Amino acid sequence: MPWRRTKDPYAVHVSEIMLQQTQVKTVIPYWERWMRELPTIEKLAKAKLDRVLKLWEGLGYYSRARNLHRAAQLIAAEHGGVFPRRFEQILELPGVGRYTAGAIGSIAFGLPMPIVDGNVARVLARYVGIRGDPKNRETNAALWETAERLVKAARAENACGELNEALMELGAMVCLPNQPRCEQCPVRARCFAWKNGKTGELPEMAARVAARERIFRAALILQGEGVWMRRRPEGVVNGGFWELPNGEANGESPEETLAVLFGGKKLRIKRLCDIKHTITRFRMKLEVFEVFSEKPKDCKLLHFKDLTRVPIVNAHRKVLIRIGLVERPK
Repeated sequence: MPWRRTKDPYAVHVSEIMLQQTQVKTVIPYWERWMRELPTIEKLAKAKLDRVLKLWEGLGYYSRARNLHRAAQLIAAEHGGVFPRRFEQILELPGVGRYTAGAIGSIAFGLPMPIVDGNVARVLARYVGIRGDPKNRETNAALWETAERLVKAARAENACGELNEALMELGAMVCLPNQPRCEQCPVRARCFAWKNGKTGELPEMAARVAARERIFRAALILQGEGVWMRRRPEGVVNGGFWELPNGEANGESPEETLAVLFGGKKLRIKRLCDIKHTITRFRMKLEVFEVFSEKPKDCKLLHFKDLTRVPIVNAHRKVLIRIGLVERPK
């Protein structure tokens, strides 16, 4: 993992924020591109938000990118552009919680601060034999106490960061949720779950809530060398991002869903494709129709070349890739 080759707190900060809710293999190219484009706190602080969101495009949970941007601006304004070294100061940065502050502080500065995320919780629950759902307050407190004892016992130079990195990697690569690779584990001899045949029982996760299906219908309206799109308002999910005009289906026909976007006019439409994606507890299907009509409400004609510069909602970007208006990211 490229961010493991540096102790630069800014680079560690970017990697940890990207890794929230996102798999390592997905993050690697995004992190490398980000660090090429915005290699310092100063460059991120001065960057326009649209550029920041464009670099983040496709990673989802875009509030993370906004928080990174705000954090850089705060560091520039209040810390002279130098990443703060004290845990309390790191914790004050937008979007930084106890886990992220502990990761940055221990890896970049050697602070004896614990970390507990999903992977680390699984490792500790199995290794020590901690019962209960990790999201339960008492169980979570026990996991943090265990992590704190471990990191405070790591006294050698750089050992705090190395211990926390090791816990992260053990959970991500060996102590897997469903098929843990116990034969590869360097600490299995002391592992409670392995010795007692409990790897399938720990941690005691609560049952997941079933995902709910939602169907949206989008209109693709081409005009010359442009496509009609609208910008999502600030303060909503994916605020500031561009998308094809669309509406949620509630049992009516596609023509009826799309007609709302055109003031109730009767439309001539042609089905193009379906895009499926999942957001937290929702399974989404985006049905895309080419619409042969005039401009829809609240939209702007974007030239094809502008599509490479503006941030676009992920599912809608997939549509533009599918029909050849946008290149697949390299």
